[in-house]
Amino acid sequence: MEEIATIREDEKQELLMTVRKMQALVSDVLNPDDFHKIKDILFQAIETESLTRNKFGLHPVLFDLQTAMIIAEEIGLNRASIISVLLHDCVEIGVIDIDTVGREFGEDVKNIIQGLLRVNRLYAKNPSIETENFRDLLLSFAQDMRVIFIIIADRVNLMRQIKDRGEAEERERVATEAAHLYAPLAHKLGLYLVKRELEDLSLKYLKPDVYYMIKDKLSATRAARDLYIANFISPIEEKLKRAGLRFHIKGRTKSIHSIWQKMKKQKCNFEGIYDLFAIRVILDSELEREKQECWQVFSIVTDMYHPNPKRLRDWLSVPKSNGYESLHITVMGPEGKWVEVQIRTERMDEIAERGLAAHWRYKGVKESGGKLEDWLKDIRSALETHTDSDEQLVNRFKVDLYSDEVFVFTPKGDLFKLPKGATVLDFAFHIHTTVGAHCTGGRVNGKNVHIRTKLQSGDQVEILTSQKQLPKQDWLNIAVTPKARTKIRQSLTEQEMKVSTFAKEALERKFKNKKIEPEESIMMRLIKKLGYKHVQEFYKAIAEDILNVNTVIEHYVEMAERENNPSAFSTEQRSADSFVSTLQEEQVKGAMDVLVLDNNLKGVDYSLAKCCNPIYGDDVFGFVTVNRGIKVHRTDCPNAQLLKDRMGYRILRARWAGKGGKQYPVTLHVIGNDDIGIVNNITSIINKEKNVVLRSISIQSSEDGLFSGTLTVMIDDQKQLTQMIKKISTVKGIKHVAR
Repeated sequence: MEEIATIREDEKQELLMTVRKMQALVSDVLNPDDFHKIKDILFQAIETESLTRNKFGLHPVLFDLQTAMIIAEEIGLNRASIISVLLHDCVEIGVIDIDTVGREFGEDVKNIIQGLLRVNRLYAKNPSIETENFRDLLLSFAQDMRVIFIIIADRVNLMRQIKDRGEAEERERVATEAAHLYAPLAHKLGLYLVKRELEDLSLKYLKPDVYYMIKDKLSATRAARDLYIANFISPIEEKLKRAGLRFHIKGRTKSIHSIWQKMKKQKCNFEGIYDLFAIRVILDSELEREKQECWQVFSIVTDMYHPNPKRLRDWLSVPKSNGYESLHITVMGPEGKWVEVQIRTERMDEIAERGLAAHWRYKGVKESGGKLEDWLKDIRSALETHTDSDEQLVNRFKVDLYSDEVFVFTPKGDLFKLPKGATVLDFAFHIHTTVGAHCTGGRVNGKNVHIRTKLQSGDQVEILTSQKQLPKQDWLNIAVTPKARTKIRQSLTEQEMKVSTFAKEALERKFKNKKIEPEESIMMRLIKKLGYKHVQEFYKAIAEDILNVNTVIEHYVEMAERENNPSAFSTEQRSADSFVSTLQEEQVKGAMDVLVLDNNLKGVDYSLAKCCNPIYGDDVFGFVTVNRGIKVHRTDCPNAQLLKDRMGYRILRARWAGKGGKQYPVTLHVIGNDDIGIVNNITSIINKEKNVVLRSISIQSSEDGLFSGTLTVMIDDQKQLTQMIKKISTVKGIKHVAR
């Protein structure tokens, strides 16, 4: 039951204070009468008592005001975006209709609000689980950049306030989404401070022990770090002043999240991470002298401290697609420590902090938005094709968001931007779909290369083609850009359709030659019996000579005779093999155990994951797959952490609530001395156990006098398994028994 958002006294005071702050902050952004109109609408919305609090008990009007403050103060968006944030809830509950908003505040505001309402409606459908809804949500993100900015600000505001609010499970869901979707979006848009905060807060809620450990250690080492930075900066400042440059220098500690990522990547503790900070030299330069003065600082710094040439990053000559401009160099500082130095101007620094929103104020929306629009166009193309699973879609979306760029040239000197890791094949599809489809290789810097060759910035690339060439299945392992992968899938589908059509016509001709008129219903059952889930797979097998046309017809005739004259087959006897197989299956099947999913869901269809084979009594969780229903995994499954990290929004709580007599296959790994009779001793213990059936045993001896092997047994539950492992462990000569 949603709680009506009646405003409390403490919230009223905060609301009035926030309104005053907002008025002072946006007085030069809004039109003279905008603020009073908005204030009247907001207070009217509060009085109607139609607003409801969110899952964390936050008041919507106060929350939207706080989000608008973030948009105005930290991101720097304009009038239309600020008004849209403040009024979209009022439009949703009917305090003001969307057409009136358009007349009173402009069509721009109306369009943004419609985008925000569309996103809200999709969230209400729980897009984390339903693939189509999730696609639509991502597609909505890619329609208007301002909507993306606003939902990122909204998530930042939410993450700042949920520490002690709501259910732990809901906090984890919000934090996981922030880390896997909103932080990558902020990164792509150049909102590096926002991205940093989202990642840190996500870590705080998802791994609080790690977060506070790193935070405490940063605090404990701050004095030593500040002293080192001061000693590093001092001689640089002196030389820059002598050169007549206007500047200021600051040291910035790396984010807690990035330190944690380094600890995991380098497999070391906090003390093993040396580059905990970066030095930033920010110049007060005239626009026409920016690059010259940045390179002058570079020269001064590298004269004083030995540089690492492999760590030079030049985003002055060719800025990133999100407008980021800077010069990065890593140098060897005092005490043999590597220090990253970032060189930029005041203008560049504001763009680096606020991303595209700041870039617009300097260069205009159209000029800076072009490259990002190309990215959005590629994302829309991939989303609208509907060829990926939900998991593949999110992974590709994230990879493309985080990708760095490489810049390559055509033989004529035209410059193209591609994501880092792009291949010759990607470049071919980037030029034109037809060129990509017929690509046979390339000539990079005058040398012939394979289509899988990865491109580097500065390469000159010529594409080689042949009309006989067509896309192949393994091209999907070569291409990395959404455009190339989408076009390859489309071509492969078209090729399969042609092949299937040819095979179908060949089969129909054979039937006709034998004067048989095939029935569609019998044909469908035959295809299923032969093990093909889809008709297209069946015809593909015929085309590739995996299935013989004459054999298919023989099977069809036999099936048709069975169905049309069943009495002729009533006395057919079953083979001993099939009888034994069925009996074994019936013996171990048993009644189903009761598993409760997501606290209160019983009777939901599920299956046990093959990767960890959970049994009754194990600690388990449910995972919603794309097209195979709910899979139940053990909490200590090798894949558990990966699933939770990447797709935590699909995880369901699960617990055993009743024993129905079902038995489970469990594989045990055994290592011991290769003594005479030890295997008989193991099997003897298993055979003596009540309700335990030995299904298989595989033993191998080694030259060092040991044996290793696996036992597969049918067992009732986890408790019985534990007891049996203990008994096998007591056998003389057994060194190790584990599931």
